[in-house]
Amino acid sequence: MIDKIALTLLIIGGLNWGCVGIFQFDLVAWICGGQTGIISRIVYILVALAAIWCISLLFRDTDSADTAVNNDSV
Repeated sequence: MIDKIALTLLIIGGLNWGCVGIFQFDLVAWICGGQTGIISRIVYILVALAAIWCISLLFRDTDSADTAVNNDSV
């Protein structure tokens, strides 16, 4: 569940950075009241924490997780 939340936040962050890069438009700041607004800062912090969490996805042993899922479905 935490992985899905983290990936969702990273998608939001990625789309926001895409808007900044292509259109020079910060969608999160626009929705949440500017870059220095408390809600915007919370969103930015959550995206950063999600990115840190997703670093662990690179180092997880997915073979054992896939085997466990396949054994449960049989």
